[in-house]
Amino acid sequence: MELNSYIDHTNLKATATLKDIEKLCEEAKKYHFASVCVHPYYIPLAKELLKGSQVEVGTVIGFPLGANTKEVKVFEAINAMDAGATEFDMVINLSALKNKDYRYIKEEIEEVRDAIDGHTLKVIIETCYLDAKEIKKMTEICNETFVNFIKTSTGFGPKGATVEDVELINKYRSGVLEIKASGGIQDIKAAEALIEAGATRIGTSHGVELMQVDCHCHHHDKNCKHECDCHHE
Repeated sequence: MELNSYIDHTNLKATATLKDIEKLCEEAKKYHFASVCVHPYYIPLAKELLKGSQVEVGTVIGFPLGANTKEVKVFEAINAMDAGATEFDMVINLSALKNKDYRYIKEEIEEVRDAIDGHTLKVIIETCYLDAKEIKKMTEICNETFVNFIKTSTGFGPKGATVEDVELINKYRSGVLEIKASGGIQDIKAAEALIEAGATRIGTSHGVELMQVDCHCHHHDKNCKHECDCHHE
């Protein structure tokens, strides 16, 4: 398993500075992560810093509460795409889900999906607020709307990704839908357990720490593929 290819290297702190995002992007290039995930404000900077690399520029839509109207989310998505984003993590309208207004949820997902011109859409369902039936329903909606990923969490709720939630999603997802686990993933054991449960992306701000541990554990030889900081003997 090449752990780096699973990682969306993330900094969504409210106080993230230019230096923080520069560091994030340099780390993403060094470890060949799948993407960075930054607030829309930092998309142009990330795009410039990642020019020439294979790292995608990801951002968030309707973040973190999902309570914006679908029209606002569509505008956000188009604006972010025009700025250079290629992956979009959109929070669903949780109130609509609690109201069982599934038509609204499907419409907002489809409208954002259609607005981003074939780029990657990850639908954040914030599992910490949902019961098993709601997680199953959202997985079915994501199947029906043909999005790329269903994502567990924003990282701003009271609980992040769990193996149990990922297993539940994996049980009901289509063969096309992928799972992004995010929120509270700080060590390699947690990341590996979530991947084993079915996740194909890991959203974390601890990507470097995970890679350094992974390198020590699995690549401690002179032929290590990763540009890591371990010392080969």
